[in-house]
Amino acid sequence: MSFGIIPLTVTVLTLCFWLRSKRRAKRAEKRAAEIGADLLPPERQNKDRAFPDPEAEAVLAALSRNDWQPAAQALAAAGTDWERRSYLVGVIAARAAEEDAWLHAWQAARPDDPDAAVVHADAKVSLAWKIRGGAWAKDTSAEQFAGFLRVLREAREDFARAESLARPDDPTPYLLQIPLYMGLSAPHEALLGLWAQVTARAPYHYEAHWYALQYWSAKWCGSHDLARNFAAQAAATAPQGSLLTMFPLVSWYEHNDDEAPEEAYGWPEMRGMTEAALADVAMARPDHPRVAEVRHLLAYCLAKQGRHEVALEQFRLVDGYVGALPWRYYNDPAAIYCVVRGVSLTAVAAGTAK
Repeated sequence: MSFGIIPLTVTVLTLCFWLRSKRRAKRAEKRAAEIGADLLPPERQNKDRAFPDPEAEAVLAALSRNDWQPAAQALAAAGTDWERRSYLVGVIAARAAEEDAWLHAWQAARPDDPDAAVVHADAKVSLAWKIRGGAWAKDTSAEQFAGFLRVLREAREDFARAESLARPDDPTPYLLQIPLYMGLSAPHEALLGLWAQVTARAPYHYEAHWYALQYWSAKWCGSHDLARNFAAQAAATAPQGSLLTMFPLVSWYEHNDDEAPEEAYGWPEMRGMTEAALADVAMARPDHPRVAEVRHLLAYCLAKQGRHEVALEQFRLVDGYVGALPWRYYNDPAAIYCVVRGVSLTAVAAGTAK
């Protein structure tokens, strides 16, 4: 008789554990819904921006009406805020690569306007990359490559004119040439010469370092070691608040994310790089146009490390916008963003977050 009780007891205990786990899961699910009530679903995530920027949106709205003056005013207002200036030039030039009647009107009204000149040059680079497309080289046609290279070569003359019109301390027409050098597979010596022009004017410019890291990466003109060394040097020499401590993380992600084991994000080296970037972003000026991009990758890395409380803080600061690394590398960035955010949200709600 006593032997028959044992299986029954095991069954009852198993059922009790199952019921308790189910109740706990329901409580965690309810708690997650409460904590994440203000977080937006995938369909409400903006895939084109990393952060809300009313000025940029107003400029683009005006350009859609062929009104170039708000764009000119925004660039003039940026003044010597080189980070904001290059960011706005990129936004405006990307639109010009799609439709440029307003840019021709701007240039006709102000033939020697340095702002119109640098937008025109950068628009050529944007157009070249649109012609090439985002596929791997093996999946890109000969016609695409020919058009890509032709437009990039044309852009070199446009940048020479932009340089001649720019004020002497403006790094913008120099740093925006780095993708051109990358596309043309310019030799290292040529890139280093251009880099000297950039850093003489803005030694800690975030966007410049972003482009340069892409050039030095293995998928373009460099290698894993060259990219890692470039990122490490940038992080070691830059002042707090410049956000350059982010580049070791960017380099690691670009070269390792697809192949590294899950636990790699928790290794001491990765945790150290993450901590450095967290300290850097805390010191950055709130209106830095790249601070949201840093928070996006930090949220991803922190979630992968199981540091869900801190990850969720970063997710809250960028929620609603997914036009940033790592999400933009996926076919459906909003869906991936919400999945990773959901992991952190569930862990926090269940009380299992670190």
